[in-house]
Amino acid sequence: MRLAFYCKSLALAAVAAASLMGAAQAANITGAGATFPYPIYSKWAEAYKAATGTGLNYQSIGSGGGIKQIKAKTVEFGASDMPLKQEELEKEGLMQFPAIMGGVVPVINVDGIAPGQLKLSNAAFAGIYLGKITKWNAPEIAADNPGVKLPAEDITVVHRADGSGTTFLFTDYLSKVNADFKATIGAGTAVKWPTGVGGKGNEGVAANVQRIKNSIGYVEYVYAKKNKMTHTQLKNRDGQWVQPDDATFKAAAAGAQWDKTPGFAVVLTDQAGKQSWPITGASFIIMHKVQADAAKGKEVLKFFDWAYKNGGAMATELDYVAMPPAVIKLVEDAWKTQLKDSAGKAVW
Repeated sequence: MRLAFYCKSLALAAVAAASLMGAAQAANITGAGATFPYPIYSKWAEAYKAATGTGLNYQSIGSGGGIKQIKAKTVEFGASDMPLKQEELEKEGLMQFPAIMGGVVPVINVDGIAPGQLKLSNAAFAGIYLGKITKWNAPEIAADNPGVKLPAEDITVVHRADGSGTTFLFTDYLSKVNADFKATIGAGTAVKWPTGVGGKGNEGVAANVQRIKNSIGYVEYVYAKKNKMTHTQLKNRDGQWVQPDDATFKAAAAGAQWDKTPGFAVVLTDQAGKQSWPITGASFIIMHKVQADAAKGKEVLKFFDWAYKNGGAMATELDYVAMPPAVIKLVEDAWKTQLKDSAGKAVW
């Protein structure tokens, strides 16, 4: 009898343990996609878990991978720096919303040039990635940089090797300001580069630029700061030379018309304004409109609601731009109307 009681106790303990494990697993949410927002999502996740006990498992695999995974329903949310068009959202039964904004910056590894010293015109920048400007002392670069010692060395171009929202922002910008680039390469998350070496994620591009002398690449600004990399100036739509920072990203984001853009699909490249950084963009969260697991869906929304309301200072620390309160209201109203459980009941 004692043996039976002992066995029964073990069974109950196992059931209780399994229940606890299930509860713990249920509290965790999963997402995958863009490397652009990975640093801030990691910071938010750490603070959110400390505050609520709920964890976030976010795979920084690139926007292309995030879109594939959310379509395949292997994660609770996907993340992309290239917003999906309204037609694709409707076809796939998806909705998207902006979570954070930031800037993409050119980074170089050239001896003797200080961060923010080198100026790259649109023509020079596009020419380098087209493979037409191949030396650092080329006339197109030297013309805007009198007094800067430019080496007579070959330029090594570094680009993304994976499907990337950072690449979308970068190529969208250059396509807007350079007709040759638009016709030859065009805008997209993955394009056919005529020259250069690839790196996976912002991390891979940053590592390659740091490793290869006389190279140039493009990364989200926090990666440039974190790795103490040398960024360049760019000339914006108003003809002003600007440096990348929180103020110039905010200036570019100021004119965004979120309320008039279907699917919140705002692209912030080449914005007007004397202070605007020309390669600014938002990062988007993508979810299924019909949530097969409504509880998990609600946990995702609770995380981003918390981040909207509590994560602004953390975003500023990393030189991201938090979403304005008016945009947050638009987003959370969209949650109420667009996200349902399988019975048609609102998730939020």
